[in-house]
Amino acid sequence: MSRVYNFSAGPAALPLEVLETIRNDIPDWQGTGMSVMEVSHRSKDFVSVAERAEANFRDLLGIPDSYSVLFTQGGATLQMSMAPMNLAGADDTVDYVITGSWGKKAAGEARKFCNVNIAADAADENFTYIPDESSWQRGDDAAYLHITPNETIAGVEFHFVPAGDTPIVADMSSTILSRPIDVNRYGVIYAGAQKNIGPAGITVVVVRNDLLDRAPLNIPHLMTWRSYAESGSMTNTPPTFAWYVADLVFQYLVDLGGLAAMADVNSRKARKLYEAIDGSGFYSNPVREDCRSWMNVPFVLADASLDSRFLEESAQAGLANLKGHRSVGGMRASIYNAVPEEAVDALIEFMNEFERVNG
Repeated sequence: MSRVYNFSAGPAALPLEVLETIRNDIPDWQGTGMSVMEVSHRSKDFVSVAERAEANFRDLLGIPDSYSVLFTQGGATLQMSMAPMNLAGADDTVDYVITGSWGKKAAGEARKFCNVNIAADAADENFTYIPDESSWQRGDDAAYLHITPNETIAGVEFHFVPAGDTPIVADMSSTILSRPIDVNRYGVIYAGAQKNIGPAGITVVVVRNDLLDRAPLNIPHLMTWRSYAESGSMTNTPPTFAWYVADLVFQYLVDLGGLAAMADVNSRKARKLYEAIDGSGFYSNPVREDCRSWMNVPFVLADASLDSRFLEESAQAGLANLKGHRSVGGMRASIYNAVPEEAVDALIEFMNEFERVNG
């Protein structure tokens, strides 16, 4: 059976080299006579995996010792609640910039715990741009500023880091590890795994250590970041398989040359695809050019009645999961780290032929 090119927004493609390692490891991991899913999370063998994963993740992103790296469960969606629970009291105000569905959802969760000020909202143009920072209405005493650097559904991305001293909390689920970032510009970074890290089931949180002391005493132990920081992310039994795969992915990225090398590939993939869309009278992308995502590229056909044919024929051509999110329709190609450049080339070739036949 041949593999397809997988453009899914998540769960997303994994590197083939990683999948082959997993396949070989499943029956007998490291000579233990067990799969990694059967080994105790507190065993010496698995603790070495956890330690290597954190070390490589820190190395890839240049994370200083003044930050803790946590491996949690619950996905990025749980972190939308944990951020206000850990950083703000009921009387505090927090700032949110809403540039898509996930930012809107995060703000909704924060309202359950504190006062939310919407500093900017791109809903007026259907989340197709990032409001100019000079127009934001930020609070003078906000406990933090929350942004979603890349909106997976709308394909809108920040290409700047907001200014100011207020701690920035960033949901980087669909952009983490796609290029180098300056971690020091953020107070908290969180990311669900199922885009660029590994399978769903584990979430990575990077939190500045001085922020660990903000959590009120009355929140549940497992909802505090400090509980994970103090236990090596083993406050309870962690998702060991997902952690093991994340470790393999981190090592794969290190071996490729790190995030600078990954950025070269990712920028080239995105540029090729946008050029193909923009150069066509048949396809279009609704996002303002200076806000376009490297990772998630939505596009629509000039004739929406051809959508089902496009999806059927692209699937037959080995191009999987190109259907746009149900809330926006059209098409979406998610071109995360594990989607090879030849996949983008194959998609462009198919798009050109489809336009020739149907345009």
